[in-house]
Amino acid sequence: MKLTQIYYALKVAENGSMNKTAENLYISQPTLTNAIKDLEEEIGIRIFERTSKGVILTREGSTFLTQAQELYSQYENLKYAYGGKRQLKTKFAVSTQHYTFAVRAFEKLVSSYDTLNYDFAFRETQTKEVIKDVASHRSDIGILFLSKYNKKVLKRLFDDYNVQFHALYECRAHVYLASDHPLAHHQTLTFDELLPYPCLSFEQGETDSAFLAEEILSDHHYPRTIKVNDRATMLNFMHALHGYTLCSSIIEEDLNGKENVIIPFQEDPEHPNQNMQIGYILGKDHQLSELGKQYIAIVNTLFTKK
Repeated sequence: MKLTQIYYALKVAENGSMNKTAENLYISQPTLTNAIKDLEEEIGIRIFERTSKGVILTREGSTFLTQAQELYSQYENLKYAYGGKRQLKTKFAVSTQHYTFAVRAFEKLVSSYDTLNYDFAFRETQTKEVIKDVASHRSDIGILFLSKYNKKVLKRLFDDYNVQFHALYECRAHVYLASDHPLAHHQTLTFDELLPYPCLSFEQGETDSAFLAEEILSDHHYPRTIKVNDRATMLNFMHALHGYTLCSSIIEEDLNGKENVIIPFQEDPEHPNQNMQIGYILGKDHQLSELGKQYIAIVNTLFTKK
């Protein structure tokens, strides 16, 4: 087993593509393919599953690369410590659904460190990408939620990608809309009251399955819908189009704007409310790093303030 082979395998897992990895490393695809094949034969497992869209880690491959990543990191640390180069930066990355509390926690974490000595990354992305980022070691932690509706599908994805969910906070669905919305003065809001207005939600890629939605109560049918890709656009449509979205009760007002309000969703027999269990995912064989522990501690602090 060679360090070069391990490096190639880590990069393929990060990119999810043999072609892209070969291009980025400036090597031919046959060279890369043969290196991975030789490594798989030597260790006696299949690291990657080939698909029409690229490659994904097998369960055995994810376990192997978890240990291989530690080995390669030690090698890089030695190289930088004794190779006459500057010290290797510590890396920490979070992938998340679109949550302002996740942004605020990351901001608080990073502000306590000298960014000269760290490589930080924060990715607001689609649900499946959160899972894939953690599985491929692109991110240390993934933030998302489970509900009665999506739990079965997401737990199957967690098993497929060899990641594990850890619950942090549970709440009920709320309606988020502009303070000048015609319904903004209500104490609670029902499904029927929301019908005349567009429901805003984040796109989830090619599948765009309701099971992968970032919004709670995605199993209900909304006659007026608008899909967006980013939080800024959603906030704009909330004001310009009297749109609304369904979310948790955890909102950092100064990040989204204080000109918005959050109102509890009032269930009825045909449109029941649901519990929203917010948590984080890690690789099944991973433990939180020191930075990870600090990040989750900050998240928990934000939850307790609500």
